[in-house]
Amino acid sequence: MAEARKVLRRDPAFRPLLEQVEPFDLRSRRPYFWTLCTAILAQQVSGAAARTIIGRVRDLVPDRRVPDPDSLAAISEKKLQGAGVSRQKRRYLYAIAEAFADGGLGRVRWSRLSDDEIMERLTAIVGVGRWTAEMFLIFSMRRPDVFPVDDLGVRHGMERFFDVDEPQSMIERAERWRPYRSVGSLYLWRALAAEPPA
Repeated sequence: MAEARKVLRRDPAFRPLLEQVEPFDLRSRRPYFWTLCTAILAQQVSGAAARTIIGRVRDLVPDRRVPDPDSLAAISEKKLQGAGVSRQKRRYLYAIAEAFADGGLGRVRWSRLSDDEIMERLTAIVGVGRWTAEMFLIFSMRRPDVFPVDDLGVRHGMERFFDVDEPQSMIERAERWRPYRSVGSLYLWRALAAEPPA
């Protein structure tokens, strides 16, 4: 992570964020199936709402630490609805469970795949778009050079700290952070979270 901070420090406007946010490490999180499901559950809701719904879904499988494809597929739509999962997201969760079980994604050696190969496999699943796949790459695979320009937090951070509000300009600005654009994005999220409410 020291090398990432060194690269980010080359961008003068990034230096205040490096001072504001405590250093952190990128570590891989597993199981991949469940982290992908949590990305779906977190779509288009606040962080607090996402944590509540994720906890409720996890509680529907009390004999496991987190659901696996079989146990999630066995949860009825009615129970998922009661946990706060919308009809559309229920469809997506079942599609992910099927892809990891019958579709064979549970046997994939993800660490051997490139970012583009992972994106291709994941976005082939119903309901898994580019943003969800990028969250998987950053938070599950801990890939260091992903820039999720469509993420609202990243956009807000780019506007707040770099005075850039157009997607193409954001992408061009983030080129300075290669090969650590994921780390740069994490600093944006953490810096925004550390700011006192307006």
